[in-house]
Amino acid sequence: MSIDRFLTKPWLRASASAALVLGMKRHALEAYEQIVAVDPRDVAARATVGTMRMEQGDAIGAIDAFLKLIEVAPDHADSWFNLGFIYEQRDEQAPAERCFRRALELNASLDRAWYGLALVLIRSGRLSEAVPALKRNIELQPFSPYGYYQLAMTYQHLGASGDAWRTYEELKRFEPRYAATLKRDLEQSRRPSRADPSQPSVATSTKEASEAGS
Repeated sequence: MSIDRFLTKPWLRASASAALVLGMKRHALEAYEQIVAVDPRDVAARATVGTMRMEQGDAIGAIDAFLKLIEVAPDHADSWFNLGFIYEQRDEQAPAERCFRRALELNASLDRAWYGLALVLIRSGRLSEAVPALKRNIELQPFSPYGYYQLAMTYQHLGASGDAWRTYEELKRFEPRYAATLKRDLEQSRRPSRADPSQPSVATSTKEASEAGS
């Protein structure tokens, strides 16, 4: 690395950090993109660029950033998860599943990736496959209500009402308000007018689970 690059990169990083503190997100993003231009192998800067673009609603830009990051660091599990998250948000279930599975190959303890994979399986009508993914999510994130909700509803749609209500009881122990929502939806799911059972009615993306998870 040349002396110019050595001097430029720390300055850009300091500028980006200061911009974030001041709430100048556009300036911060530009600084991180300049860091990547200076040092294309800076994984942290690339990840920040992808995350910031994702937060700004720039799905195409975020996908591009994470794909380029994976070229540099193919074993970066969080980037595979973020790609899966974006694809799932865009209702592109096949690539979302591939990305979530790859993230889990690299880090089997990534609880939000188990949740994301479960949602993809639910939306694909593969309810029985979603059960073990949701159970693993709950094992890793035992105090987040979203996995319990989806597991109970999945059991209900599979005809395993006893398991559904047992899951409700577990949720009620630590999250009674959310459990009340689950109880209502379990009761409503018995009615003939219920919408497509493969479509979850609460926590319909990995966003909520990501905010509550690791």
